[in-house]
Amino acid sequence: MKKIGIYFEEAFKELIYKVTWPSWKELQNSAIIVMTASVIIAIVIFAMDISFENLLKLLY
Repeated sequence: MKKIGIYFEEAFKELIYKVTWPSWKELQNSAIIVMTASVIIAIVIFAMDISFENLLKLLY
């Protein structure tokens, strides 16, 4: 049981003193990049879906 307490104490200290957290501006920029990439990927998948649907309608 004592080892678990030591583990959580060390994990807490590491999160407080060793981890570099992003600033609010960096977080916003990263979120915008992820959202933009998600929209682009969704559009590409949508275009592929429509293309294959039309191709299959043409074949059948």
